[in-house]
Amino acid sequence: MQTVKTNALRLLEASGAKVKVHSYDNEDGAIHGTAVAEKIGLPPETVFKTLVAHSGAHLYVFVIPVGEELDLKKAAKAAGEKKIEMLPMKDLLKYTGYVRGGCSPVGMKKLYPTFIEESAELQDTIAVSAGKIGLQMEVAPGELAGMVGGMFCDLVK
Repeated sequence: MQTVKTNALRLLEASGAKVKVHSYDNEDGAIHGTAVAEKIGLPPETVFKTLVAHSGAHLYVFVIPVGEELDLKKAAKAAGEKKIEMLPMKDLLKYTGYVRGGCSPVGMKKLYPTFIEESAELQDTIAVSAGKIGLQMEVAPGELAGMVGGMFCDLVK
């Protein structure tokens, strides 16, 4: 099966990062993180979701394990903001170029400050969206952080 090359995959491969691509069937509509982890056969603690939040006009990207919930207080502290809230879903495509379920931390319209849950550093590789629903890419956490200028910090409840 020919894998679709997304912008996120092209960028990671161009950087020399080792990337393993996982595709999954999304016909059933189950695109939430834990379902994706199950479909691609990876433990949920190694599959990460990409969340976008904002404080006023500033956008921030948070990459956390699919089974976890973003702690907005910790997120605000990491971003150096007093308060932070999730970006409304209707604005996701406009600011990132991605849709819900296919939002990758790599290859957004702009490079936003990116924070990765520190537990990622305990994994050899983590899987994140490859920029399209039905496609995940597995990469070393350090290589992902290098691509997006990401910082590792405590982000979950």
